[in-house]
Amino acid sequence: MSDRQKVSEANVPLFGLLLLFVGVFLYVSIKMNSEISLANLSVLTGILLVALSAYSLANPAAVGLALRAFPRANLPGYVLMLSATAWFLWNIKSDDMADYREYKHWFYIGFGSVGVGSCLFLRDFLAVRGLAVFLLLFAKLLLDTQRHYMLATPVEYMSEWRLVFAVWAYLIIIISMWLVISPWRMRDMIDWIICKSSWFAVKKWFHLAFGILLIALGLTVFGVPDMPLE
Repeated sequence: MSDRQKVSEANVPLFGLLLLFVGVFLYVSIKMNSEISLANLSVLTGILLVALSAYSLANPAAVGLALRAFPRANLPGYVLMLSATAWFLWNIKSDDMADYREYKHWFYIGFGSVGVGSCLFLRDFLAVRGLAVFLLLFAKLLLDTQRHYMLATPVEYMSEWRLVFAVWAYLIIIISMWLVISPWRMRDMIDWIICKSSWFAVKKWFHLAFGILLIALGLTVFGVPDMPLE
């Protein structure tokens, strides 16, 4: 089987997981207005991590080739950038922004134009930029949900495991900002990881273990009691 065929076979389920990841969190942010409990967010994120890691461990060669092609792939770039733009515009709409309420329409026009314009005129490493922006919004969701948990949960029930989300979110923010500025770094990192097959396996086993941890935390630690958001 040629490398192109392997990439095509790997891209279908990987693109499906990407669509699932994007769709789930757009639903949470827009349809649910980001009102999700830390327990549910933990389980949901853990399941997605486990699914991605398990598939990558089962098909390392094909996934490696697909990852190499990702930074310059246009279709994932369009999906991620336009989804991130929609999510960001929804955040502007749902935010009170009392001091700027009269100018909200200019924010819609400005940021909407940036998102669409990036797909038209900034297609080099668009997938990396789109992923970075989407992950920045995902990090905001993690921090907001962790804060709601901290405010709504009685002290006797509150777990310090919540800090997992805070630390993870800030790591995502730092890496995503770096990739927005220097998107080619993802290509370099992917090449380095793929060349070191042992590192690729270690990374995916870590993601799998982290996903299982998130599921366990969501079902046990964060699930008691189920407190309403405020």
